[in-house]
Amino acid sequence: MSDQRRNLFFYYHQKQELSDKLDSLFQLARDNDFHIVEDSKEANIIIAVGGDGAFLQAVRKTGFRQDCLYVGIRVENEAGLYCDFHIDDHDEMIEAMKNSEVEVRKFPVIDTTINNESTFSCLNECSVRSTLIKSIVIDVYIDELHFETFRGDGLIIATPTGSTAYNKSINGSVVDPKLPCFQISELASLNNNRYRTLGSSFILSGERSLHLKVRQDGNDYPIIGMDNEAFSIRNIQDVTVNLSEKVIKTVKLKNNTYWDRVKRTFL
Repeated sequence: MSDQRRNLFFYYHQKQELSDKLDSLFQLARDNDFHIVEDSKEANIIIAVGGDGAFLQAVRKTGFRQDCLYVGIRVENEAGLYCDFHIDDHDEMIEAMKNSEVEVRKFPVIDTTINNESTFSCLNECSVRSTLIKSIVIDVYIDELHFETFRGDGLIIATPTGSTAYNKSINGSVVDPKLPCFQISELASLNNNRYRTLGSSFILSGERSLHLKVRQDGNDYPIIGMDNEAFSIRNIQDVTVNLSEKVIKTVKLKNNTYWDRVKRTFL
């Protein structure tokens, strides 16, 4: 790890059993000339403790920082796609950082603009879903082309790393994060003589723009999911999704590729 990257900010939820484990980790970091800061803006390494959900929250709460590295630490024994380290493996973390056993990888991010006004970044996915017990109707445009009119429960737009999350649960494809792209998947689409959709997930190049026009037929208050947060925004008419210029730089062990993690998690 570069000598310039010595300021650590820990993002975690306050729990007594976790705090006890973190105390020893904090001391180990100090003993190895790392500095723990209270303000994430002062950090050049942001460490999320708790699993993939905590990692997503850490990235969102610290503003998708482009000038720092993010590190994920698992608390439980389940495999994590964003977390290379386990909280009990103190020595492994320090030795990996001191002896250059880690590499930096870059994860794509998507930007979602609502009603041409507010833009939100997402590391996993953006979803547009009905809040009523009725289907939602969305006109789907790729660049300037009207591609299809969707009617169903909603649509999910996933990044490559997000392809293993909500997207995978509805049979979307798992995508290599080295591909600059994003994926669109359907939630319970209705296909008949009036409404016709592709009926499968499809992947767009990062050079494309996806434009969704929500039909104002009483379903004007859909839920917009951004990673693991939900936003209720009034009178949503337009949702535009593009691949962001931002990337999230994370630390990984050299012998722990994305596909190693996918295999460990699902196979």
